[in-house]
Amino acid sequence: MSEAGAGRPLAAFGRRILKVTRNEQLGAYRLLWVDDAAGPVPAPGQFAMIAAAERWGGGCDERPYLARAFSIARRLGNGEAAFMLEDVGPGTKRLCELRRGEGLAVLGPLGRGFSPAAAGQRLAVVGGGVGIAPLAILQDALVAAGAEHVTLLGFRDRVHAEAATLLGDPLVATDDGSVGHQGFVTELLEAELQRDPRLAVRACGPPPMLEAVRAICARAGVPAELALEAPMACGFGSCYGCVVPRRDGSYLRVCVDGPVVDAEQLERVA
Repeated sequence: MSEAGAGRPLAAFGRRILKVTRNEQLGAYRLLWVDDAAGPVPAPGQFAMIAAAERWGGGCDERPYLARAFSIARRLGNGEAAFMLEDVGPGTKRLCELRRGEGLAVLGPLGRGFSPAAAGQRLAVVGGGVGIAPLAILQDALVAAGAEHVTLLGFRDRVHAEAATLLGDPLVATDDGSVGHQGFVTELLEAELQRDPRLAVRACGPPPMLEAVRAICARAGVPAELALEAPMACGFGSCYGCVVPRRDGSYLRVCVDGPVVDAEQLERVA
């Protein structure tokens, strides 16, 4: 297993109520910013369990929703932290509605993040859809360290591809060809590997994309770290709701053994 997330910061065992500082439209997504100046500094690839501090429920009895796991997309020097959201259901809709001054309940940073680039190593940073979120904070760290990298992002269409502005100088693919390359982001990765087979890969996105990345890297003998998605109820390893099988027949808990894992651990991404 790689040293992904080694020495990760430990979050206080309890939720913090943070104030929303801004809620920005980013194409088909929202970028929700909160003031977390007093919180632990996250490592790229870590996540938090978040919930609206008020009106966090639905139905006639306002039954509470479970907190949602979201990657930390950015952390600024002033302590502002960002989460990238997509309105796909009642819980995410409520999060997307939050405005400046409202409260966000946050537990995190949690999990293991991406490994830093080794000396002289060039990275391909590969993302798809809302999965580009942890790649923004990763790219910030790579730029700060002077690490050489190429950023490859894939989206459904032009509206979703507006989120590419969250990262600097990316190559973009869209399913419909409305922005950049028409096709899958994995096609950009294969072309990049033909140019430079010494690349190492850091990726996050929907499971089919991650499985394609895993298979491509396995065939090419290229090391890859994948930020996995899985349903989570707790975020800290208690509920065992996010277990994923390893190649050796054992299981990992995405929330504590990941979300970033060495692709070699996996037979496939489900």
